[in-house]
Amino acid sequence: MKLRRRDIEIFSLSFLDCISCGFGAIILLFVLSKFAQPVIIEKVREDLQSVIVRLEEELHEIRGEARVLNRELEGKKEQLSEEKIKIARLQGDWSKIEGEFAASKKDAAVQNIIEGKLARALQELTEEMKRLLKKQPRRIDRSIGGIPVDSEYIIFIIDTSGSMQRYAWGLVQKKLRETLKVYPKVKGIQIMNDMGNYMFNQYRGKWIPDSPARRRAIVSGLRTWRTFSNSSPVEGITAAIRTYYDPNKKISLFVFGDEYSGHDPESVIREVGRINRTGPGGERLVRIHAVGFPVLVGDPRGIGDTGKRFATLMRVLCQKNGGTFVGLNTTRP
Repeated sequence: MKLRRRDIEIFSLSFLDCISCGFGAIILLFVLSKFAQPVIIEKVREDLQSVIVRLEEELHEIRGEARVLNRELEGKKEQLSEEKIKIARLQGDWSKIEGEFAASKKDAAVQNIIEGKLARALQELTEEMKRLLKKQPRRIDRSIGGIPVDSEYIIFIIDTSGSMQRYAWGLVQKKLRETLKVYPKVKGIQIMNDMGNYMFNQYRGKWIPDSPARRRAIVSGLRTWRTFSNSSPVEGITAAIRTYYDPNKKISLFVFGDEYSGHDPESVIREVGRINRTGPGGERLVRIHAVGFPVLVGDPRGIGDTGKRFATLMRVLCQKNGGTFVGLNTTRP
């Protein structure tokens, strides 16, 4: 039996369809990709242009701010130069003041011992001894360490600020006791702070009678005396003079402080000179003495040289009002 060979069709219709579709798809992708590429590039270019514009605006703003800051910096440099000149001038003034008081500090201890005894003896002289003493041709200077002690009434003006309380209060109490000791007997005492506030309100506007008991009360009250202070002796000084000024009384003010927080010492000097009038002999009727405590002198915290301003102000006030300024070199009792 003879077999008939089957005809095999290599390229059928279905196969050709598949080949045609695949080829068409490739051509379509190629065409689409060619048309989409310019659109994408243009979009990217626009985005980059907007970023460049924004960065240029920010650059202009930064340059403007830099110019403003540079001008401010130049102004600050000029201010710094002026402040340095002022500091150098103040340091020169302070060195001059220290030089003026350096010599007196060396002899203060010996003078206090010798002249203290002399002052107490002078205050305890009998009337007959005083009469005989007037006939002596040589005048005896009634002073201790250069501070006259011939007053009949004494007023203490004490800075009660925080700096004094923390760093010098023990020395303040010691100096108060020493001052009272060189005045064995007076007709009246008063204690005020630098704001014009009284230690004993029951004696406001009056004199505290002098007695051993009253002196002990003053020393004891000072240990715990806490009252507001603005770190300036001006209010206390002017209040004391206005309240207790009397042409018939010999009055001395003792100012204990460490700083002057004000900025116009000239007006203070003029005001004190106006209210503290002169007597028949041409001397001020109220003596002003001062003791400077070196709490803020040379303070590394740098708070405005208020300690130096206190020393300068009180030195001039004491000189113009018949008193003496004593600058201490330590805060240890």
